Amino acid sequence: MPLKIKPILKYSFVILFGLLIGLSWLFDFAIGKDVSENFWDFFVEMMLFLPLMFILIGLFDVWVPRHKVEKHIGHESGIRGTLLVIILATLQAGPLYGTFPFAYLLWKKGCSVKNVFIYLGAYSTIKIPMLTFEIGFLGLKFSLLRSLITLSVFIIIGNLMEWIIGKKNFRMMQP
Repeated sequence: MPLKIKPILKYSFVILFGLLIGLSWLFDFAIGKDVSENFWDFFVEMMLFLPLMFILIGLFDVWVPRHKVEKHIGHESGIRGTLLVIILATLQAGPLYGTFPFAYLLWKKGCSVKNVFIYLGAYSTIKIPMLTFEIGFLGLKFSLLRSLITLSVFIIIGNLMEWIIGKKNFRMMQP
């Protein structure tokens, strides 16, 4: 395959997206305009959020030693480690895409696979800022019941993933 075609194929989805958005604006297609405005809003939010998130992750990587993470939320941490990651996830705020780099860092520093999955599940479902809105709109009883059910499911999933993945040694993939 010629060298000039390869980058076009690599970025064909991005090029197609840009072309369709341009055509939407050219022909006054309302849905395409809405898509482009939503994309732009999300892109700006990401560009404002991600640099700060990566700075905080970098500081966590430097300031928190591996042995502390292993001791408190590692393989031998038991129920106490699970409770710690649930509390950590509940107290945080921000979009879900910001947690994946942090979850990777936790895993790299010795957090158990079970606790990484429980952290991601708890973060996505029982953050305090989200719960306050949910209680206001749907009531305390519903929110507590939903939180208990989803948390139980994520604990089961975490244990299942620990059993499936176990202590496999994953290597970083090279691009």
